[in-house]
Amino acid sequence: QALGMKLLVTARHEKPVPEGARFVSLPELLAQSDVLSLHCPLTQETRRLLDCSALARMKQGSILINTARGAIVDCDALADALESGHLRGAGLDVYPDEPHIPPRLIMLPQVVLTPHIGTNTQETRLRMAEECARQIADALAGKRPAHVVNGGE
Repeated sequence: QALGMKLLVTARHEKPVPEGARFVSLPELLAQSDVLSLHCPLTQETRRLLDCSALARMKQGSILINTARGAIVDCDALADALESGHLRGAGLDVYPDEPHIPPRLIMLPQVVLTPHIGTNTQETRLRMAEECARQIADALAGKRPAHVVNGGE
């Protein structure tokens, strides 16, 4: 809800959203968002989630931010959408074949490219290491770790 933005949220299954946010379908999210920020894992379901068709459904003049996983976005389709003017810009810190950045995106002035280093602070890395150690200790003690991604099966 930064900068007075309305917050729209989507997910595979409807779930509680932060106060002031509204849950919508993916097509509605694409059509209404001025800024679309991706925060999902890379799965078979999300691989190339934003392909040519999905990018075409995005609001004219909108901005795409991907800090999730590079393979969620079809980079050639993104470059096409940016070159055509359909999208105003993109901010990326993840790429399908890291550390390589698709050359077409490097050449576009409306794209901001950064390395995937959002967690690169001493405080964050210390908390990440402590949490990792807690998860390992839980698993070794026969407890279910709190943040299992694969269901622990």
